[in-house]
Amino acid sequence: MARIDSFLKLGLAQGCSDVHLAVGVPPMLRMNGDLMPIKFRELSDTELESYVMEILTENQRETFQVGHDLDFSYVSEEGGRFRVNLFRKASGVGAVFRHIPNEVPTLEQLNVPPVLRDFCDFHQGMVLVTGSTGTGKSTTLAAMINHLNQTRNLNIISLEDPIEFVHPSQNSQIIQRELGTHLVSFADGVRSAMREDPDVILVGELRDAETISMAMTAAETGHLVLGTLHTTGAVKTIDRIIDAQPGELRDQTKSFLAQSLKAVVTQVLVKTPDGRGRRAVLEILVNNRAIAKLIMSDQTHQLPAQLQTGRDAGMQLLDQALLEAIEARQVDPDDAIRYASDKRMFKRFVTDTGILPVLDGDSA
Repeated sequence: MARIDSFLKLGLAQGCSDVHLAVGVPPMLRMNGDLMPIKFRELSDTELESYVMEILTENQRETFQVGHDLDFSYVSEEGGRFRVNLFRKASGVGAVFRHIPNEVPTLEQLNVPPVLRDFCDFHQGMVLVTGSTGTGKSTTLAAMINHLNQTRNLNIISLEDPIEFVHPSQNSQIIQRELGTHLVSFADGVRSAMREDPDVILVGELRDAETISMAMTAAETGHLVLGTLHTTGAVKTIDRIIDAQPGELRDQTKSFLAQSLKAVVTQVLVKTPDGRGRRAVLEILVNNRAIAKLIMSDQTHQLPAQLQTGRDAGMQLLDQALLEAIEARQVDPDDAIRYASDKRMFKRFVTDTGILPVLDGDSA
């Protein structure tokens, strides 16, 4: 057994989401959003590097030794599956192991709004799941792929960096391809996927202009494209896609978004009232004529008003969703207020009076 498996086994036993290993500090666990050290000595550079080298392939060792970061999946001998990022910093090696459950979650288990199931019924267009790092975007997309796999007969091609949840084919055929192992880039992966008779293409991250452009082409040519962006709201997502394209393509990009963008889901993870877990809270945009018109006329700043009044279509602002989750006692109000745009609406729910002066400063 690789020595690093001992830390991973401990993390799994504690129910953590991530295991952090870095030089100069003891191993740390991400528990319900908080980083906590375990009782262990500070790790030295040579010690930690010897740990990680035990789990790398020869090609991975060579890549890491010449100074490149590594993203890969790792299955420990204890049976846990992890997404790994390995890097170097000023003091030496660092690594983060994100636990990937063996069972693919369902939309019902995630307790997301029912409209996300409707998004799986689209036959073409683009659906984006966005949010900061570690907000569960990959989990939500995995649940959507799982729903498609169980309910439709499709050819689903998933492009990931690295492969996280493993989807056995059920009613659908699922082809999972990994960046660096099977693909040179996401853009190349999308280009190849369009020649492989796909119904659905999942793009792990729309991280550059070329990938965004290829994903838009796929969505326009009769495919359902699912993807992620590291943006924190519907307005920022749409602006990011437009700004990523050269100036001469901006009007073409706006036309695509108006016609082929089906939905944007932005999520945050908020602590539950007992502090023992976290729950996804979602902002949801569903494209319609009014939203398409705002996109085409460069008035995306007015989109929040459409989300606020579009509840019948399944839309909601993040602030609305946070307030409902607080009132239903599903989330901790002291944690929820961190993600709110208009924090004044949340003051009456705050139980930790120590954060009120900070909120007053934010709202000034």
